[in-house]
Amino acid sequence: MGNRKRGYLFVHFTGESPEGEQVYFALSRDGLHWQDLNEQNPVIRWEDGEKGVRDPFIVRSVIDGKFYIIATDLRIANGKGWTAAQMEGSTKIVIWCSKDLVHWSEPWTFETGVPGAGCAWAPEAVYDPEKEAYLVFWASMTKEAGDTAHKQRIYSSYTRDFKVFTSPEKYIEREHHVIDTTIVEENGVFYRFSKDETTKKVRMDRGTSLQGEFTEMEAEALSALTGVEGPAAFPMEEEGKWCLMVDQFAEGLGYLPLICTSLEKGDFKVAEPGDCHMGNVCKRHGSVLVLEEDEYERLHTCFGNRVSDRAVTE
Repeated sequence: MGNRKRGYLFVHFTGESPEGEQVYFALSRDGLHWQDLNEQNPVIRWEDGEKGVRDPFIVRSVIDGKFYIIATDLRIANGKGWTAAQMEGSTKIVIWCSKDLVHWSEPWTFETGVPGAGCAWAPEAVYDPEKEAYLVFWASMTKEAGDTAHKQRIYSSYTRDFKVFTSPEKYIEREHHVIDTTIVEENGVFYRFSKDETTKKVRMDRGTSLQGEFTEMEAEALSALTGVEGPAAFPMEEEGKWCLMVDQFAEGLGYLPLICTSLEKGDFKVAEPGDCHMGNVCKRHGSVLVLEEDEYERLHTCFGNRVSDRAVTE
């Protein structure tokens, strides 16, 4: 990559405030210092369905070159509460498309269609080279025959265009509730990070095929963190490192970055407070996209304030 500049786009929501459950953007040069865009206002709004979205995930499609944002149709600020959100919430995923990251299509929805499901949370996508399609996965609260209580499981469908999806299938089931899964690939190996809803920790697994067996990995720094969710992982390519960010929901502190030298080692270390600045808006469960220079500049021009390559504390 030489000395070519790059950047990162963070797509997220901010919390259960009146405006918090919409889609926000932030920019960074190094993945650790973030500048909030659009004067700290939502870039994209969802006014249909539950009239709010959470857990937005952005992907650059290797199939058609377009960008897609998929998100949970949910607004806790409506006051219905978490039990209703899980047991009788929306089972639709909200989707937007863009060619340039600035102009976004009108949204459409995918009805996940899991029988008896009470919600469809935290949808994400990863390209499956074996299927030549995107594996889209999310958490749904379901109760199967023999279950004594409802449980959050991860379900999945395949798509090539984010409009036509295969019938959903169960993808991950654990002894306890499992939600908030993200999957990244490095050197032909897939790494999964998922939240255990019982321990409130993030677990790391690895496998060589998305439909094959995954084995749990030892990651000391992750084992030590409780009260976290919404893992978001991205390569810090200029340094040969990876960043995993986890949402410190239990303490309301927003995202915490952890850095590792390689996913294979799982040697994560929590970033020192002085080494990162997460911007002036609290960032909740989102995702990060690695940008080309022209994409960074376009977002900066359209939504940012050209003061610095790094966000600064006001």
